[in-house]
Amino acid sequence: MRAVEIAMRAYAQKLGQDVELWGIVGLLHDFDYERWPDPPNHPLQGEAILKSHGYSEEITYAIKSHADYLPDCPRVTPLHKALYACDELCGFVTATALVRPGGIADMTASSVKKKMKSKGFARNVSRDDITRGAADLGVELTSHIQFVIDALKPHALELGVEKGISEAEE
Repeated sequence: MRAVEIAMRAYAQKLGQDVELWGIVGLLHDFDYERWPDPPNHPLQGEAILKSHGYSEEITYAIKSHADYLPDCPRVTPLHKALYACDELCGFVTATALVRPGGIADMTASSVKKKMKSKGFARNVSRDDITRGAADLGVELTSHIQFVIDALKPHALELGVEKGISEAEE
């Protein structure tokens, strides 16, 4: 969730949007997932909790919109589209960094795209969602991947992706 927050803040800044709002949406979008991983409990249970704590409709709707299985929550605004575009990609970029000796430091979009072709790698991450997310956001896939990588690099230590598994184990 922290990686998604970072990517969302970067996109908000790039698009001239509210960086704090976008960051909060990115940080909170999956807070309920461990307790309620099954649709539609996730994100509907989270929505109820956030509303009970006074979070705005703008935040709760944006979070709901990242779930493909909620047909009454289409992604309409750049906020909704950016969350969907960043969600799966952040997980995939993190997974890719963890298996590279240099972690995220020397990673490029081509490294991520190469891993996307390997069906067995990070098999629970939907490649279709990554591709669809970039298209819906109106950005070219390679550029989107590189943008997210570049946003995450300064936070590599915090995210645990400064070195890959093989180098970290030495």
